[in-house]
Amino acid sequence: MPIAILSVHDKTGIVEFAQSLASLGWTLLASGGTAKLLRDNNIPVTEVADYTKSPEILGGRVKTLHPAIHGGLLARPTDEDHQQLLNLGWDYIDLVAVNLYPFEATIAKADVTYAEVIENIDIGGVTLIRAAAKNHERVTLVCDPADYASALAALQNGTISNLRKDLAVKGFKVTAHYDTTISGYLSQ
Repeated sequence: MPIAILSVHDKTGIVEFAQSLASLGWTLLASGGTAKLLRDNNIPVTEVADYTKSPEILGGRVKTLHPAIHGGLLARPTDEDHQQLLNLGWDYIDLVAVNLYPFEATIAKADVTYAEVIENIDIGGVTLIRAAAKNHERVTLVCDPADYASALAALQNGTISNLRKDLAVKGFKVTAHYDTTISGYLSQ
């Protein structure tokens, strides 16, 4: 059964996307608010903390930064890599739906504090994007709610491998823009 991790700040369309994945037989992992939203909509979901057997820490700053998650994303499609994951009680993670804290919207606020700006620098989300994009030959990355429909269609008709590279490129563009915006703000 394929596994997806869902960790989104912008919840637009995530309930419908998750419902569709679940109806296709996917196991869903989710963090914090995303997991709560899915549970509230009666969608079966496993909390990342339950999967990793490691609680969210530092007020939610660390949720998905764990070898169970990143090993599952970065593992190659080899018997050796897969067996190593299984020996640790983990498995491949085949799809990531993630979007980032709204850094640009935060710095656009007239009364924003420096502490608020720093808290809106996403670390885990960027790391999920980069790991999924790096391993795009096996992992599907969806970092924009506008891509949920095309990803689902490709999953359903068996053409997802044709879409993965484009989604990976989009992911690297998203993280590059995000980092450029952060460095520009902090350089002022």
